[in-house]
Amino acid sequence: MPKMKTKSSAKKRFRTTASGKVRANPASKQHNLRKRSIKMRRKARGTTILAAPDARKVLSYMPYSRRK
Repeated sequence: MPKMKTKSSAKKRFRTTASGKVRANPASKQHNLRKRSIKMRRKARGTTILAAPDARKVLSYMPYSRRK
């Protein structure tokens, strides 16, 4: 039986926590940072937990993930 395919873009950008939530990097952190406020740059550090509707969509791209 062949393996199920994963969306490679989702595989690189998201990962799941032990409880099944989806972690992602905040948006707007790649370039043009001099335009953005210090407050925005500080708040965009680290990772965030996606909202439930967004997480459900991301998990549909990853066939072997645990869906909740």
